[in-house]
Amino acid sequence: MRANEDNFIDLIKRRREEGLVYVIRTYGGLLKSIVQKRLFASPDRVEECMNDIFFGIWKNIDCFDESRGSFVNWAAGVARLEAIDTLRRIQREHPAMSLEEMELEIPEEDTALRKLTEQELSKETEEILRCLSGKDQELFRRIFLMEEEPEEAGQALGMSRDNVYVRIFRGKKKIRSKFGERKRA
Repeated sequence: MRANEDNFIDLIKRRREEGLVYVIRTYGGLLKSIVQKRLFASPDRVEECMNDIFFGIWKNIDCFDESRGSFVNWAAGVARLEAIDTLRRIQREHPAMSLEEMELEIPEEDTALRKLTEQELSKETEEILRCLSGKDQELFRRIFLMEEEPEEAGQALGMSRDNVYVRIFRGKKKIRSKFGERKRA
């Protein structure tokens, strides 16, 4: 079975390598940038950390709950935690260095590249959200970008808990149908 956006999680749960290969190809760059930011002072440890991340996703895919957030946010969390664990291992190996010394600031050119990437992602996100109503756009921004809890976002927008989940379900379905059409074109 060929992995795609709709089935890769199920493939990983069924221990099919195609699902993990899809994650590596689709989200590997993002996860690597998270790791490189944390392990800037130890670039030789990035690949080892990436392997640990993909193994962690493979081993803990049952912990992913789609109702609590997107896969990419969950995977980014796994990457951040694994990078911090790697920093701790490095610190144990080199006790004279503090964690702060190992997490050096990103050089200016990387900061500019990061800002450009964030702007591009922001434009793409806004384009994707345009297919939703104004209230749904605000709901999606609060939940998926600002990472508010659905109940909290719903309360701020005057929606019941059930209405929030229905709007999220319908909004995701609408985005998937629009994105799928664009992807094939």
